[in-house]
Amino acid sequence: MLDTLTEAVRGGRSQVLVVRGEPGVGKTAILERAIGSVSEAGFRVARATGIESEMELSFAGLHQLLAPMLERLEELPAPQRDAMNTAFGLAGGRAPDRFLIGLAVLGLLSDAAEAAPLLCVIDDAHWLDRASAHALAFAARRLLAEHIGLVFVTRHLTEDLRGLPEVTVEGLGDADARVLLSSVVGVPLDARVRDRIIAETRGNPLALLEWPRGLTPADLTGGFGLPNLPMAGLIEESFRRRLDELPPPAKRFVTVAAAEPTGDAVTVWRAAAQLGVGPLDASPAIEAGLVEVDTTVRFRHPTVRTAAYATAATDDRRAAHRALAEVTDAEADPDRRAWHLALAAAGPDEEVAAELERSAGRAQGRGGLAAAAALLERSATLSLDPRLVARRALAAAAAHLEAGRAEKSAALLTLAEAGPLDEIGTARAELLRGYHAVTWGDLRDAATVLASAAKRLEAIDVGAASDQHAAALGTAVNASSLARGATVADTARAATGAPMPDPVRPHDLLLKGLGVALTDGPAAAVPMLQAANTAFGFTDFSAEEAVRWLGYRGAAATLLWDHESWHRFAARHVEIARSLGALATLPLALNALAVTNIFAGDLSTAALLVSEEEAVIEAIQGRFTAYAGARLAALRGNEREAVALIDHHVTRARDQGMGLVMKVTYSAAATLYNSLARYDQALEAAQEANRAPHTWASHLTLHELVEAAVRCGRPDIAAAAMDQLALTVRPSGTDWALGIEARSRALLSTGGAAETHYVEAINHLDRSPIRPEAARAHLLYGEWLRRQNRRVDARHQLRTAFERFTAMGMDAFAARAGRELKTTGETVRTRGVEHNRALTAQELQIARLAAEGCSNPEIGTQLFLSARTVEWHLRKVFAKLDVTSRNDLRDTLPRLGPVPAT
Repeated sequence: MLDTLTEAVRGGRSQVLVVRGEPGVGKTAILERAIGSVSEAGFRVARATGIESEMELSFAGLHQLLAPMLERLEELPAPQRDAMNTAFGLAGGRAPDRFLIGLAVLGLLSDAAEAAPLLCVIDDAHWLDRASAHALAFAARRLLAEHIGLVFVTRHLTEDLRGLPEVTVEGLGDADARVLLSSVVGVPLDARVRDRIIAETRGNPLALLEWPRGLTPADLTGGFGLPNLPMAGLIEESFRRRLDELPPPAKRFVTVAAAEPTGDAVTVWRAAAQLGVGPLDASPAIEAGLVEVDTTVRFRHPTVRTAAYATAATDDRRAAHRALAEVTDAEADPDRRAWHLALAAAGPDEEVAAELERSAGRAQGRGGLAAAAALLERSATLSLDPRLVARRALAAAAAHLEAGRAEKSAALLTLAEAGPLDEIGTARAELLRGYHAVTWGDLRDAATVLASAAKRLEAIDVGAASDQHAAALGTAVNASSLARGATVADTARAATGAPMPDPVRPHDLLLKGLGVALTDGPAAAVPMLQAANTAFGFTDFSAEEAVRWLGYRGAAATLLWDHESWHRFAARHVEIARSLGALATLPLALNALAVTNIFAGDLSTAALLVSEEEAVIEAIQGRFTAYAGARLAALRGNEREAVALIDHHVTRARDQGMGLVMKVTYSAAATLYNSLARYDQALEAAQEANRAPHTWASHLTLHELVEAAVRCGRPDIAAAAMDQLALTVRPSGTDWALGIEARSRALLSTGGAAETHYVEAINHLDRSPIRPEAARAHLLYGEWLRRQNRRVDARHQLRTAFERFTAMGMDAFAARAGRELKTTGETVRTRGVEHNRALTAQELQIARLAAEGCSNPEIGTQLFLSARTVEWHLRKVFAKLDVTSRNDLRDTLPRLGPVPAT
């Protein structure tokens, strides 16, 4: 498999492989063979090894791997370059997004592979620090057309490695195991002992080589002294016996070497000297083949290091760490020194605890969240003051949560809450409980906890309280009808009743307006929302602040039926999230922008955005559900695809307590079934979509309920929905709002009144950017005219609808319009939309960005691909479209049909 991997890499196709197996089974030996083979073939080899004692030092493994490539940092796009410089402590700056680090790793590896094929080997990947493991796994999932092979060697699958191609290395078969065992045993073996050794070792080569060393001839020829140990324990026990035979000074040297994670020989010798151990004292360990020493200190096998550290007396381990702290430069490597001091501490030590807390701050500044969490956790255990224990445990819980370790975060949060927390600490603990549910758990209870924390903050920090009320309100809206405890209305009342900061900020006005809309209706909220919008225009926000509020501003725009502002805010949200490398936020922004394009009838652009959104979610292993894809499929009218997506999103949303996603997805189902003229199913879906409580965008699809109810002979349901719709239209006055109201009233009217409303609806909607709804107005008017036996007039409206639906790719609505046209006596050439089948959605996205003038690195940054992979895709695009330049793309792309579904 490794030979196949390297052949593919040589041919320009990146490959990833996880080599898994128990200790001693031969993973590293196989890997060394592969490395020797590719080195002779001109490959460049980069290596890193996970070290158990370095798991809490952020980016330690990544630095090992990339140190020879750092001269290429300047060639990366600025956000990635800055993120990597900050992560490695080469420059100051804000803590980088962990996914941005992954993009930077992808860029560095891709650049390094330009000169020669690159094989990256990460041994003992199960011991990588979390930040390095995450960045490398992210890059592994985005490799495609580079000359890069990435091989992880591990004892077991970690969370980051799950889903990558893997192979398990097994032990030797019985026959080979007998040959190997006989080669190291100098006496005839009793058959029962031989068979038991082979059975116990399961053919593990290192165990077969090591275990007989500790057995007496009597054991080998008939004794039964073999313990029942797991494989790791079996090998470790063999090495322990050999370590126990060393004289005390040699054992102290081995303990220091095991406690020093970098293998730097100078550091090990200096620390050993602190304990009175010199080169001659270390000789027995070297001569026994347990360690090798030149410029580095290397153990024969990782299990030797584990055994050496585990068998050392507790006082000897502490002494080793104390000595290592003494020889570690406090200026050059303060975090490693602090970690050694922590491990040297025999009990609570406030001085060391404070140093660990400072180290955690530095780690957080570099984006090493997992390292910061571990340092803070250790700091809490070394604290004497119960208040400091609680404070540091709370900080560790927050860092663990941000690093994605939800269970660890919850345990530390419980520890913090058991201690004496002040009001700020208690509020922060509640916030963490809420964010834990939002990020990793179930939204049903999150709003209640967040609202409680916001209320507690009102007496401490009015501005912070306002911000948290906004978070609670957004969470309540997202949970919607699935919420437990505080309802949407409860949370809105708490937000609107909270004190306003002085001076009042634009987002405080926005929060009040959004809350009032939920308690008193949109009309009451309009003045405050308009004031907020004006205030935002006169305030200079940082990108980080702006990206927090653009989603809320989009919600306000939907309340006002203001598609232009909604689209502008969504586009700005995407732009800022991309520039910041805020990949955790980007799917939400892309989803909103896709939805605005769907409402405008630009289904091709929406498909590209959904494709990008799904790529980001896959790359970051995110939980967000790309419900825009369900709405897109529903409007296109592909029933099989749409129903599958609708069912998927409804199930996932219900499991995670996302009531709003369920509502939006049911509204997509209502659109689908109305387009198919299956009005009973449309009515059922529309009622689910419009169940109380109503949220900021509920009104946008009330017209589906009106149409379905009228067609099903339920004017009572239609009239109630009409009244609710009218309440949101009056404070708006946009053509979109007025057109939807007039069209819905037409469905409930008869005679001349109905016609007046239809004409009014068409006039308004044809002036609006909402092209699908304008086409539907022509369809409904045409259907009404046909029922009035005005066939000529009906033909004109139905033909307009048919042509518009076809142009937008709304196949089911086009088919419905076509059937109506046939009943008027017109011959209709039924034609579904001609999708662009030549290019995939990703290829078309790359082609369009290239046609707009984006360079390959710029395209790669936006789509989370290397520049070389972008180039590979573009070559395929050029071949498929029979063009030779980007200028040709500008001419060719407008002639292509809509983007195919992903």
